[in-house]
Amino acid sequence: MRIILLGPPGAGKGTQAGRLVERLAVPHLSTGDMLRAAVQAGTDIGKKAADIMARGELVPDQLIVAVVVGRVSQADAQRGFVLDGFPRTIAQAQAFDQHLRGISIELDHVIELKVDEAVLLDRIMTRASEARLRGEAVRADDNKEALKIRLDTYNQQTAPLIEFYRSLKLLRSIDGLQPVDTVTKRLFEAIGSSASQVHVSAAGSA
Repeated sequence: MRIILLGPPGAGKGTQAGRLVERLAVPHLSTGDMLRAAVQAGTDIGKKAADIMARGELVPDQLIVAVVVGRVSQADAQRGFVLDGFPRTIAQAQAFDQHLRGISIELDHVIELKVDEAVLLDRIMTRASEARLRGEAVRADDNKEALKIRLDTYNQQTAPLIEFYRSLKLLRSIDGLQPVDTVTKRLFEAIGSSASQVHVSAAGSA
């Protein structure tokens, strides 16, 4: 099963991606990991990306898409994959769709984790406060100012993907502010997987 997870920072995509890959036995793919792997492997694309990153520049869409397409073509992704954090823009989504059709691969589902931004901010501030009380490290961007920037970037660049994938009849939306286990159950129901019957623990955070 080939799935893309969409949602703003703090919506719980990482937690739910982990549960998906565990139960579907498919890889969880992130652009950061894929870029680092390509660079380390010394592939042609990896060498180009390394040169660009060494100059402190952003890796262009065409290279990012090429890295992702190369990764989903590998043997362990033949049964499916979960993409979290890609695509980030309409241009990436269109290029990815074109490449997938070129290698006869189709997406099965795009799941949007919907959240109210005001509630999301409260959730993240609470998460940071609880981590401090436990003596744990707090993410550097778990603060109002950083979250505002991340949300603005998401709304400008990534949120338009919701309508893009809705037009392709791939989009399913889930309330991401429900309890974590409830979100997991709704997610598996949305993709029509019998894995929705599997018990999930309350471990993990949204």
